[in-house]
Amino acid sequence: MFPARALAGAPLVLTVLVLSGCSSSWGCHDTTAERGAAGVEVHVEDASGRRVGVTAEVVDWRLEPHPQAPSDGDRVHFHYRFDGADERSGPAVDACAVDKQRVALGCRTIYSSEGRPAPDGGLTGDDWLAVEHPGQVAGVLLIPNDQSHPGRTCAQDVKDGGGPHPPEPAGPGDRL
Repeated sequence: MFPARALAGAPLVLTVLVLSGCSSSWGCHDTTAERGAAGVEVHVEDASGRRVGVTAEVVDWRLEPHPQAPSDGDRVHFHYRFDGADERSGPAVDACAVDKQRVALGCRTIYSSEGRPAPDGGLTGDDWLAVEHPGQVAGVLLIPNDQSHPGRTCAQDVKDGGGPHPPEPAGPGDRL
């Protein structure tokens, strides 16, 4: 009988599937890094929490209208600097405007590769943050976790995904 033969060969088929990587227990594991301590100057960390030899710093910030949308009111205009980063590819960190209690009012990811070379070897740039209540902004902080290479997750690719990932990007309401 065909069904009996099929059942008798089932363990062999399952063994072949497991060994070929076609099982749901492939062994893919995602780990998410814990968010590092935010600061005006931070040592950039990879997804495993190791320093990558790059520092990022908020050099200054101010509230002013964006030149391309002055009617939108004040935004947070900040200048940043990366030291130790490569001009072509380098780390990215989240920059957040925060209130006096270090609660994020608005965040965005800034990339060292978008900076301009400074005479002393660093990379400098500027960016803008839109926040709902600009008058509440007390500073701009950087989060040290490198966001440049999030990698594929197990859910996206069980065979080639997995491994350490940076924490979720910060957003309004997160305490830094």
